[in-house]
Amino acid sequence: MKPALTLYGRPGCHLCEAMAAEVQPHLSAHGLSLRQVDIDADPALAQRYGLKIPVLCGPQGEICHYFFDEAAFCAWLAQELA
Repeated sequence: MKPALTLYGRPGCHLCEAMAAEVQPHLSAHGLSLRQVDIDADPALAQRYGLKIPVLCGPQGEICHYFFDEAAFCAWLAQELA
């Protein structure tokens, strides 16, 4: 089973939209799924992440935040698919 990714952010956040767009080709290429979570819909998430968005997470935790880090993503992917 391929791991699912979660993108924590908020609607209207240009950085969140950019990260979602940048990760999309990797999702398609590797058969991964992405779940986008609005942190403002959950007070605990809003408190946890605040302005530290977007945050891209795999099943084991954070991969990158603010900007898509392709090197960190590829390292995570290699570890997950090994």
